[in-house]
Amino acid sequence: MKKLLRYTLLTISLFSLQKSWSQSIVSRDSVVQLFGVVMTADSLQGIPSCSVIVEGKGRGTITSYDGVFSIVVLKGDRITFSSVGYKDRSIQIPRDLTENQYSVIQLLISDTAYLPATILKPRPSREQFERDFLNNTAPDDLYETARKNTDEAQRRILLANLPADGREAVNYQLRQQANKAYYAGQLAPVNILNPAAWADFIQAWKRGDFKRKD
Repeated sequence: MKKLLRYTLLTISLFSLQKSWSQSIVSRDSVVQLFGVVMTADSLQGIPSCSVIVEGKGRGTITSYDGVFSIVVLKGDRITFSSVGYKDRSIQIPRDLTENQYSVIQLLISDTAYLPATILKPRPSREQFERDFLNNTAPDDLYETARKNTDEAQRRILLANLPADGREAVNYQLRQQANKAYYAGQLAPVNILNPAAWADFIQAWKRGDFKRKD
């Protein structure tokens, strides 16, 4: 009984080994070296950087500067060629291929996209441009916004409340550093006795720069 069981297990093991060995031979025999060139259909020029994708396998390559490519595939695989400006084309590797090499010359047709026509015309003269600019109409709210922003009182409010931009901040900092370096080792002048400073103060007082802005 033990010998019979031993022979049965040995037979099953040999059968499984033979099956896996035959499958490996079939799998090895199905490997194909695919190579070729991708060219334009109208001028027969090689298409560089064309994608050569094996569908469903997540593998692929791109063509060289002359449109040449080479990739390892399996018999029965479907290969897609795609490039910007051309229509995609697909081929299938024959399943009954007797050799392990397969060459192809793939031609791609230009995929033309037509956009709406746009005509650019210069202004015939400066006078016509000025006339068209002055006759151009704008919404009333834009006119009202322009009037508010050009008002003197509004400009003073904006000047007092808006923060300085980058250029103004850098210039102010540079002036402060220059004054500090200029008066290094001595006392800075006191503007309380400066007539020009008093004149600027009086003008600012008349403009209302020191009034409270609620």
